[in-house]
Amino acid sequence: MEEKLRQLLEDAQKDSSLKEKLLETRKDKDPMKCFCDTCQSLGYEIYLGELFAYGQDMNDAKMRSVNGGGVCSIDGWDDAYEMFFASLEV
Repeated sequence: MEEKLRQLLEDAQKDSSLKEKLLETRKDKDPMKCFCDTCQSLGYEIYLGELFAYGQDMNDAKMRSVNGGGVCSIDGWDDAYEMFFASLEV
């Protein structure tokens, strides 16, 4: 998933039309589903379940890396979707 999001981000930063399509998905009633559906229609294999799981996996890995020193997850670490848009809007 990381590679797929990285490629999509790079492509969107080079292509203003793609960037606009992705940003437009945020206005939908179900923005994450719309984002994934749009990605798939454009040839990027990004699926809703994988997007959720990827964010959770990143958070879990960070928590394991502190060998028990971090007992609570850090807000925002598990949200790959929001992190993608934060990078896109820069």
